[in-house]
Amino acid sequence: MDELVRSGVRWGATHGAMRLALRARARGGNSDAQVLVAPALRTDPYPHYERLRTATPFTDGALARISVHHDVCTDVLRSEDFGQIGGFQTERLPSVFRLALRLAGARPGVSPIDPPSMVAVDPPAHTRYRRLVSRAFSARAVAGLRERTREIADELLDGLEDEAAAHGGQVDLVARYASLLPVTVISEMLGVPVAMREQFLAWGDRAAPVLDLGLDWSTHREVERSIVELDAWWRGHLQSLRRDPGTDMLSSLVTMVDEDGGGLTETELRATAALVVGAGFETTVNLIGNGVALLFAHPDQRRRLAEDPSLWPNAVDEVLRFDPPVQRTGRRARRHTTVHGVPVAEGEWLILLLAAANRDPRVFPDPHVFDVARANARDHLAFASGIHFCLGAALARMEGEVALQALFERFPSLRPAGSGHRRGTVVLRGHESLPAILGGQA
Repeated sequence: MDELVRSGVRWGATHGAMRLALRARARGGNSDAQVLVAPALRTDPYPHYERLRTATPFTDGALARISVHHDVCTDVLRSEDFGQIGGFQTERLPSVFRLALRLAGARPGVSPIDPPSMVAVDPPAHTRYRRLVSRAFSARAVAGLRERTREIADELLDGLEDEAAAHGGQVDLVARYASLLPVTVISEMLGVPVAMREQFLAWGDRAAPVLDLGLDWSTHREVERSIVELDAWWRGHLQSLRRDPGTDMLSSLVTMVDEDGGGLTETELRATAALVVGAGFETTVNLIGNGVALLFAHPDQRRRLAEDPSLWPNAVDEVLRFDPPVQRTGRRARRHTTVHGVPVAEGEWLILLLAAANRDPRVFPDPHVFDVARANARDHLAFASGIHFCLGAALARMEGEVALQALFERFPSLRPAGSGHRRGTVVLRGHESLPAILGGQA
């Protein structure tokens, strides 16, 4: 069986079958399924999320019970009774599909969202991986990166001026700024050649739908090809670092040993590298782009930031609350348990709609109002919670603050040039393009 056929079998038994189920649920009126199958609804999914806000802790989602409540989502994320879903769970499939998947074999290449990736495993493996990586993302480490991040922002803003001069004053803020800033920062942190940043952005863009369910065949193939290409590059790069390590984080991981005297295996290294680099820019691109779009749409809030720049850190948290880069996550019950009085069976999936929990009126007054001075904006769940709280949260906040403040202070007359274009993904929410007119400098 050649790889194209194997890929087709994997798609048919997972995403293909799931597409049929999602469409049936959508036709039956399920709001969650409708968002998953109808790209037009993803431009503004929040009214559809609100239809899921019942008095009960959970309601029926597209394929599993789902919660939109801040307290329920927080408790599940922090509970030891729940763990990561950890890749596609084949035991939920009919026996003929499970057989087909065994014959087709696993997805080629090490994926950043499948075991042994940190986001797909639970303790003790998760504890070990996180301990080895976490020091690079500590508050002290991030504080030390702020000045360099501002330098990168200023360099990119200079480039925006040149771009605008060559194109009648118009630029694409995603392609020329929001994407390049975080990928440059994470590349320098990890010792990845900055010359590779355009290639990493291309791989990241093609692989981003890996988090979604019910992909069409062509998207599935693009995802698998991107993962294979990226994994092959990591093999060669990590071998080079073994021969000639530098002072960067990946060089440290290659040579580092844990308390038990063991380091990361080759597969663990590739999974960790792919995750850290991908997560290090993919979600932050969306954060910056979403922030720009929100400030375009709310000029009153933009004026408040111009009058009181001390609000910028809080404004970033309000962006994360109001339109988070990661819309949902899932957890799997490790044992029979209850959540807010509701029984949950061992092995059951629960979907946590973080974007809707961030608009829970019991936590956030006037939740559908974008307010950069909101007192409790930081209580959002955009970075999840519990042991899987986003490792790069401090870095993302800092990059978002530096990038947005530098952009709007340099170009106070910045304005949209037509409507932006949203990405087609469901779990990751961001902009594919944001055309803008720079206007004059401050």
